[in-house]
Amino acid sequence: MLLAIDVGNTNTVLGVFDGTTLARHWRVETHHGRTSDEYGILFKQLFLHAGLDAGRVKAVAVSSVVPPLSFTLERVARDYFGVAPLFVGPGVKTGMPILYDNPREVGADRIVNAVAAYERWRTGLIVVDFGTATTFDAVSPKGEYLGGAICPGISISMEALFRHASKLPRVEFTRPAHVVGKNTVASMQSGLVYGYVGLVDGICERMSAELGFSPRVVATGGLAVLVAGVSRAVAEVDEHLTLDGLRIIHERNR
Repeated sequence: MLLAIDVGNTNTVLGVFDGTTLARHWRVETHHGRTSDEYGILFKQLFLHAGLDAGRVKAVAVSSVVPPLSFTLERVARDYFGVAPLFVGPGVKTGMPILYDNPREVGADRIVNAVAAYERWRTGLIVVDFGTATTFDAVSPKGEYLGGAICPGISISMEALFRHASKLPRVEFTRPAHVVGKNTVASMQSGLVYGYVGLVDGICERMSAELGFSPRVVATGGLAVLVAGVSRAVAEVDEHLTLDGLRIIHERNR
């Protein structure tokens, strides 16, 4: 089995693959102060709760945008699973040319998403990942990583509104019944949801015009389903795109 670990700034997503099948996945908080022993025990408890034998894990693949946790996860892989982990980064075979000014600057999760999306759809793409930041990544019809855009994530945008407008209440990011809200909560939800969807559709539209081909827009991340339900641009949703990308890159580096 392969343990795939996607470390984000807010959450860490773990997936266990048995062959090409995602047998189980979990989402835990990314905690910079947690030790390798604390992470190791947590991971083992998740396996135990799911009825999975952690002893069957023969490989660990990691995508991380939190460099301080790299050493911690290296220790977890070696001490609790008995394997040397594969970290997606320079020197790792992804099978995708990176046409970026400095390829080392591209976040590992963005490359992993692009690899997984191109492997599945084999066409020109824009991959939108709704994480702490929302990232847009363009892939050419030939499977080249072209670049993209980065903007504040949904949670960051909401927190900024709540923090700086003291009379406004905290609301849930959910689609209201109408765009024209009839009370403060509905008005805020309208602005948050339709405002953010407008951002997504607008960037995808402008990127499509610049790319010179008609990309398929694929969304991933925790709120991808909700945004896709309102967006005109998003055609596909795959919540586990990053985990699947880690599996693919692991296979290419065996």
